[in-house]
Amino acid sequence: MKTITLNRIYVALFATLFSVLIYSCQKESSLTSNNSNAVTEQAASDYSDEGAQADASFDDVSDLGMVAADEDNSASQLGDNGRGTDNTGRYFPSFRELRAIIGDCATVTVSPNDSTYPKTITIDFGDSCRGYDGKVRRGKIVLHLTGPIRRPGSVMTITFVNFYLNRAHLEGTKVISNLSEGTTIKFTVQVTGGKVTFPNGRGYSYESFKLKKQVEGMVTPNPRDNVFHLTGWARITYNNGVTVSFETIDPLVKKVACPWITDGTLKIKINDRVLKLDYGFPNNGNCDNKALLTWNNGNSQRVIILP
Repeated sequence: MKTITLNRIYVALFATLFSVLIYSCQKESSLTSNNSNAVTEQAASDYSDEGAQADASFDDVSDLGMVAADEDNSASQLGDNGRGTDNTGRYFPSFRELRAIIGDCATVTVSPNDSTYPKTITIDFGDSCRGYDGKVRRGKIVLHLTGPIRRPGSVMTITFVNFYLNRAHLEGTKVISNLSEGTTIKFTVQVTGGKVTFPNGRGYSYESFKLKKQVEGMVTPNPRDNVFHLTGWARITYNNGVTVSFETIDPLVKKVACPWITDGTLKIKINDRVLKLDYGFPNNGNCDNKALLTWNNGNSQRVIILP
């Protein structure tokens, strides 16, 4: 009888200790999970700022690629308004509108240097090249075109060669596909394998998928009067596992004549926090490099300076 009683006591004690152990593990796991998902307001604001910088940086490359491809297309099909050939009659795009953005310190080459496709356009900024838009670029961006960018079905693939925009080192592949139908001019813009690294070593991965629809400038060959609406999403992932997601609320307005997005809003989600980025601030759609980040139902805010 004593043996049976002791066995029962041991069983009861073991069960009690096992329950306590399980409860403790569950509690610790819960706390760890909560801590990993918790993002302070300051951190959320900083992540959103950096995310906006990355989004704007990759969009800047798209803009340069589109202007270069448009001018190449103009030289091929329209003689670039008389500037498409040199005095020997050889195909020779001036890239005048592109240089109005990037300045004269970059070298632009086309291969093959004629009106045939596929072709490659290389924009080499050297060790440092300050554009007329005030942005400093270095390294190269390489554009590979399967056909004239304005032809439905044409694809432009953009790659980076040790490329920097201001302080940010950009990597990855950007693919712009022409999905135009009838009088509707539209493109998809996708970034895969994107990466942003700053001089201090801080960085993150970047991917996005956007629809770019032209809303102005369709009837003129000059790309400087083109205006596009952008919708879609982007995602940034830090090494610590924090993910910043962007989703369009109101279409973003990008005028080729302005270096920055001038209007539209994004929803930014960081774990359990949601923020809003308004590109129309402060000039209601006029050209400037500012956007307004808000959270807590608009009670907290921060001005973002775009690259």
